[in-house]
Amino acid sequence: MFWVLQFGPLGSPPALLVALVVLAAIVLIGRVVLAVAWRLVLIALAVAVALWVLAGLGFETGVF
Repeated sequence: MFWVLQFGPLGSPPALLVALVVLAAIVLIGRVVLAVAWRLVLIALAVAVALWVLAGLGFETGVF
């Protein structure tokens, strides 16, 4: 029980609660950002493949 005292004011229950709430908020925001990032990566991959296929078929896209 005395090991909590070595953290000083950070070992108090309100400080621990605030730290856990902040950590939870960071994790939730990170999940949203990663979900959006994955969608952007998949969209970019689909566009790149479509342009590559069009270029292979002889269409001029002006990109590749």
